[in-house]
Amino acid sequence: MIDWLENHLMEPLGRIAQNKYLQSIRDAFVIFALPVIITGAIFLIIANPPTSLNWGIIDAWANAVEPIQGQLLFPFNLTFGLMALTVAFGVGYSLASREDMDSVMAGILSMLSFFMTAFPVTAIENVPFGDILNYLGGQGLFVAIILGILTTEAMRFLINKGVTFELPAGVPPYVMRTFRALVPFMIILPLVWILAWIVWANFGVTIPQLVLDLFSPLVAASNSYWAALGMILLMLILWSIGIHGMNVVSSVAYPFWMTQLAENADAVKAGAEATGIVTEPFFHMFTHIGGSGATWGLVIFMLFSASVQLKQVGKTALIPAIFNINEPVIFGVPIVLNPVLIIPFVLAPTVIVTINYILFATGILPPVVLQPPFTVPIFFGGFIATGGSVLAGLVQIIDAVIAALIYWPFFKKYESQLVEQEKNDGVEPVNS
Repeated sequence: MIDWLENHLMEPLGRIAQNKYLQSIRDAFVIFALPVIITGAIFLIIANPPTSLNWGIIDAWANAVEPIQGQLLFPFNLTFGLMALTVAFGVGYSLASREDMDSVMAGILSMLSFFMTAFPVTAIENVPFGDILNYLGGQGLFVAIILGILTTEAMRFLINKGVTFELPAGVPPYVMRTFRALVPFMIILPLVWILAWIVWANFGVTIPQLVLDLFSPLVAASNSYWAALGMILLMLILWSIGIHGMNVVSSVAYPFWMTQLAENADAVKAGAEATGIVTEPFFHMFTHIGGSGATWGLVIFMLFSASVQLKQVGKTALIPAIFNINEPVIFGVPIVLNPVLIIPFVLAPTVIVTINYILFATGILPPVVLQPPFTVPIFFGGFIATGGSVLAGLVQIIDAVIAALIYWPFFKKYESQLVEQEKNDGVEPVNS
């Protein structure tokens, strides 16, 4: 199976992982949107404390913020609520950086193009800003990504074809930069405006509204158990042959994950039921415990291993594992192309995803409303992601224990192989 994966999947999936468009989309979320999302979500939690805990201090908090809830949600609406606008800039910036273009100008062009499509093409003074705010956030992500790519590629095409103002060499660089971008701006922005006008005139909706309606079946499908299962299996199979599985899958799935996360935040803000389950934190916080493959327990086992190699890797991997970084484990044990450890590496997260999906779907766990950095340690990650659920933090610990139990027999089998090999090589055994 490993030979087949290496011969038939490694090369094409490796190319996908290096695709400039997918990398730019991922960077737009991770580098540009993530600080905005985290900041906005903090204010959402402040305005909507976790009253389900039934703690006196939480109830007092809720009563105190109720009169000013609208004011507290103001930063949320203008940070998290402008996520798509940030992503549009990020896609243009990241893609232009990879194509040796003026990345700032490309980002601004992408952002302005997307901003133009979010408004009805009518007298702008008659359009309440609140009506289009949703489409500048999670509901506009698909258009933000598409326009980020298209406008940047159009700008590159025009510049490469010489459709730009070129000034003499003695002109200051900042002036040269402005005039080089001027013609692409004057061509691309009117074209986007014409397209937005055509859509509004014929369908009575904006482009983000139209695209969201078209993509809504895919968004719904991405929130299913089978989608979650397929994603985690693909991530781990890719890791098993040395490809960064999370990077490959997230490059494609991030728009769907973030749409679900934005809808959860909007639902919590409105006091409605949040139904998004398959989000980025669903994997990074509740599945990749200690890193991809849920290897926290494996690191603990290695610390007490009779194998010199495993014990040394365990010592090296312990601190990174606290922050959910496990490349030392994946490549140091190794798990990559290891027929013994690949089995629990795939099986443990699959079991965890199944359990967690049931817990979220049945309402036992509250919905995820915040995307913490993936380096937040166990318990705290689940607590923060769900807006203050102690149970979510405890579920992370339970998930780690379940994964450890699955790893144990495979670890002992692999350990015995290494101990025998080290004995043959004259390596002095370690007291386990």
